[in-house]
Amino acid sequence: MNATQEKLKAQVEQALIAAFGADFAGVDPILVPASNPKFGDYQANVALSLSKKLGKQPRAIAGAIVEKLDVSEICEPPEIAGPGFINLKLKTAYLEAQLNAIQADPRLGVPAAQTPKREIVDFSSPNIAKEMHVGHLRSTIIGDSIARILEFQGHDVLRLNHIGDWGTQFGMLIAYLREVFPDALTTANALDIGDLVSFYRKAKLRFDTDEAFQETARQEVVRLQAGAEDTLHAWKLLCEQSRREFQIIYELLDIKLIERGESFYNPLLSGVVEDLDKSGLLVENQGAKCVFLEGFTNREGEPLPLIVQKSDGGYNYATTDLASLRYRIQQDEAKRIIYVTDAGQGNHFAQFFQVARKAGWIPDDVELVHVPFGLVLGEDGKKFKTRSGDTVRLRDLLDEAVSRAHADLKTRLQKEERQETEKFINEVARVVGISAVKYADLSQNRTSNYIFSYDKMLDLKGNTAPYMLYVYARIHGISRKGDINFKELGNNAVLLQHETELVLAKYLLQLDEVISSVEQDLLPNRLCEYLFELSQKFNQFYDRCPILQAEEPQRTSRLILCDLTARTLKLGLSLLGIQVLERM
Repeated sequence: MNATQEKLKAQVEQALIAAFGADFAGVDPILVPASNPKFGDYQANVALSLSKKLGKQPRAIAGAIVEKLDVSEICEPPEIAGPGFINLKLKTAYLEAQLNAIQADPRLGVPAAQTPKREIVDFSSPNIAKEMHVGHLRSTIIGDSIARILEFQGHDVLRLNHIGDWGTQFGMLIAYLREVFPDALTTANALDIGDLVSFYRKAKLRFDTDEAFQETARQEVVRLQAGAEDTLHAWKLLCEQSRREFQIIYELLDIKLIERGESFYNPLLSGVVEDLDKSGLLVENQGAKCVFLEGFTNREGEPLPLIVQKSDGGYNYATTDLASLRYRIQQDEAKRIIYVTDAGQGNHFAQFFQVARKAGWIPDDVELVHVPFGLVLGEDGKKFKTRSGDTVRLRDLLDEAVSRAHADLKTRLQKEERQETEKFINEVARVVGISAVKYADLSQNRTSNYIFSYDKMLDLKGNTAPYMLYVYARIHGISRKGDINFKELGNNAVLLQHETELVLAKYLLQLDEVISSVEQDLLPNRLCEYLFELSQKFNQFYDRCPILQAEEPQRTSRLILCDLTARTLKLGLSLLGIQVLERM
């Protein structure tokens, strides 16, 4: 709810008490944005809900409320419509004053959080010795956007990369490399990351089919856990090589993360099991130590346990996740912990959250949130794969997007008979390509699957990053054409006369509400929808209202509207991790 809506809600609440007495304090006035502009800007529907309680017709109740309602500073005189809706239309002077007030505000009227908190966003989380693939795209992009929005709101955000850098897979890989490529275990960069991935696949195949090799791999895990110098050195080399590859992707996407992998929590795992035992939650089942859960059953309908220590004494993901959760609450002092992973892991999070609560590890003021997302699909509606059926490497996907943006730009320049430097072309292609991939993902409701299409995401028309980047560039084109420095417009007054100016003004003033809603529900697509609709409203204004050719004071007023739109787009897109361009 934005500041204007909050004010109006408070006024309707006061009118309700004045009309019907103190018993009606706290009754929700049901104030919502009007469903149709012809009804005004807001609608209070409380009269309909009180008809039975008061024994009166809704219109009579609405009339009594309006009689006591003073919104003269904000709205035109209220109107009663239909069975008893109270329609409220914002005054043009009020809108002008609001826009004038945010001109000098770098936050464009968006208030920071009243009570900033330490929040953790756990996202990306690739595995060592594996390349980042399309499956990591959503977690990385969604997590980054959520972190940016929380940071903008003033929260103390810890961006954590919970990489898979410990466990059986390392014993398996080290054991295999000892046989086929021992140099990789002693010498940095002896292997290309692609070769490392290939060796990992071969090691996995061997592990699945060769019992003797399984035992050798397990012994390597034991040596790693015991801190054997040669195994530990090999592990560090493998981690460092993967880390460098991950960093290339993160730099392409402009992602900042603090790495804190599974290995970080390894010393804490035994303590987790001991404390669960002391809490009376631990049950031994077929040699494994487990906690039985409420609401989870197997195919036979029997209670499903969460295993925290395997029968061979080893630990698993659940143990590590419980250890990391405790550390984040006790040491990091986080008040909200957000995990951004695919929807398929929903049960896992529900299970270990439940165990942590049963153990009494979650204080009342700490919120745990799993932010699930759907799959990336190909245009055939199936999981996005290469033509050979392999998982698409994230590096290849991003390079392809930039390459296509480069080709599109070259074609456009040819049509426009425009000459640009290669440096300009490369930079625009990079920004457009990466932005298109990010926005195509973020503009979808994250809980849904979505179809990945280069053609759609790079289109200059429709709900795409290139469309909004073009609107931003168009505004800067106005400033170049008129030799206008937006920063020197000063505190001139906005005057709203044309209908499209009013529509644009109202939309510009909704940014605070949109960002506040994303801060709470962690759905970045709501910000995308807002920016797309803002771009459309601006284009309608641009098409119907002369700007540089307008007479003063209208000319300056319209230039201010242009500047506020550009600044809103730039701010909003930055919260999605998208860079803007002043020329395209």
